Amino acid sequence: MQDNDALFDALRRSADPGVVAAVDDLVRNGRDEELARVNALAFAAARSLDEEAVIAALLHASRLGLFEMSWNILCPSCGGVLDANATLKSVRQQDYHCAFCSVTSEPTLDDTVEVSFTVSPRIRRIAAHDPDTLGFWDYHRQVFFGSGVAFPELGAFDKLMLETVELQAGERMILALQLPAHPLIIFDPVTHTAHLVETAGEPTTDRRELSMVFTSAPAGVGRTTLSPGPLRLQLDNRAERRVLVGVYVAGPELDKLIGGRRPFLTAKRLLTNQTFRDLYRTETLDVEQRLKIMSLTFLFTDLKGSTDLYERVGDLVAYDLVRSHFQILNEIVASEAGAVVKTIGDAVMATFPAPHRAVSAALRMRDSMRQLNARQGAEELILKIGIHEGPCLAVNLNDRQDYFGQTVNIASRVQALATEDSIFATQAVLRDAESVRLLSSRGVEARPQALTLRGVADRMPVFAMS
Repeated sequence: MQDNDALFDALRRSADPGVVAAVDDLVRNGRDEELARVNALAFAAARSLDEEAVIAALLHASRLGLFEMSWNILCPSCGGVLDANATLKSVRQQDYHCAFCSVTSEPTLDDTVEVSFTVSPRIRRIAAHDPDTLGFWDYHRQVFFGSGVAFPELGAFDKLMLETVELQAGERMILALQLPAHPLIIFDPVTHTAHLVETAGEPTTDRRELSMVFTSAPAGVGRTTLSPGPLRLQLDNRAERRVLVGVYVAGPELDKLIGGRRPFLTAKRLLTNQTFRDLYRTETLDVEQRLKIMSLTFLFTDLKGSTDLYERVGDLVAYDLVRSHFQILNEIVASEAGAVVKTIGDAVMATFPAPHRAVSAALRMRDSMRQLNARQGAEELILKIGIHEGPCLAVNLNDRQDYFGQTVNIASRVQALATEDSIFATQAVLRDAESVRLLSSRGVEARPQALTLRGVADRMPVFAMS
């Protein structure tokens, strides 16, 4: 434990001490299942901690080797984990298929890629480190379903489960079942193999036979239609590890049981986290990856007349002023759950998970620059800000995680239209209900401008916040 103590001492120097104390308590006293795929947002809520502080602490803990980070591809229907990756670089751009739901989907960083944290086996060994030792339901809770699934009490499944079977590698079994008048799903979460049995016609007393073979290779979803009545189900495990076969009664009740959701840490939110960008600057995406984000908010800033500033006050004073301006903007961006993507001269490009976060940051930036100018006794720093929200691609450019697409271009052009210390935003930002409430609470009016964005074919409304 001395090595663990040293790692936690290092963590206390990097993260919020109160959060580190909660993480330390979790590692020392938490149940095994609480340390498998930790949901950062649920952990923060349960301990009444700030979400951003918890995310930052778990990122630092992962960097130190206390936890292992996992990027999990989720089924958008059931929330099952279709693939688990140690880094985002391993995430494919192609479609993923969920055998349980018979759903094929393309991963998007907004809601089908989650980031979870599992304690390192070097720090504390838990049952999930040896998943083949987990029981039927523990495997589903800790391995198959993502951290955003609000898993019901086990008794809730009693009416919907006809049978559960554990088969070791090479084992076979025959089950005698009575098919109800409802469809069945026969599913194994280990090999992601499923068979859907539809029921149709009048009940029969004749016994039918159905066989399922489980292998290590990905399998499609088998389909059979039978009338209600006796069924002899043959199960043959030819995979290299055990399988956990469940026979479920399909329908609305099952959908409702596994349909409960709770917030979880998405890949999109993590990519817009400043701590993550600082710690994993060059390790996020492969140069060939192009991963979709359906909605991300971009904020661009630039200093008006910075060249004149250098001539007016001299290089040394101007440098200190510009550096102070960068520090203020970085702190505001981070405090609003955003991240600075890059600086270009005196300009800043930042991202936020939601429009109202960017709007709040912009208002605070403008106020901070005004206060800084007041302390200087002159309007030396005039900040122009532009905001836009929309879809984009997460990419690797110049060995750094960056973004590409028309949304980025529009945000940059909106900023270029801004004059004096103004904040310009598109209608996409102003359609956000939280942004509207924020502006109303601050007494800020958003006035439409008759402006044209260079390089954008369709005329786009732009609003000035004053």
